[in-house]
Amino acid sequence: MKTEMTTYECAKALTNDECAAWTRAGAFALIEYLEQLEEDCEMSIEFDPVAIRCDYSEYESLIDFAEENFMNYREEFGIEYENPMTGEIEDQSVTDCDGNFHDEVLDSIKEYIQDNGVLIEFDGGIIAHESNPFG
Repeated sequence: MKTEMTTYECAKALTNDECAAWTRAGAFALIEYLEQLEEDCEMSIEFDPVAIRCDYSEYESLIDFAEENFMNYREEFGIEYENPMTGEIEDQSVTDCDGNFHDEVLDSIKEYIQDNGVLIEFDGGIIAHESNPFG
């Protein structure tokens, strides 16, 4: 016996999970991703909010992901460049003079997540899953 749930019902169940901190936008983005995965793979995914909570994490930004998952993300995702004065390879700051993160740093974090799992981007943040969604 199976009960079909709507996107809204699944997202609401995630946001009501007291052990998780899903935003409304994040919950909808994740459920829509899982529904698309079902459709693309022609399979049925059982809704399990505990498994979802364990497998996926929501972050406000790529930088929040890096800060939470790496001891020194500035070293991990820093930009190497050749110093024109010395000709030596040096590490550049992850931010520019205005305090904005370099696109290369953000692209490196994004690439890391995509190479090691799933990245779901939505207006308001990201969701990362660092392993194969099929187990």
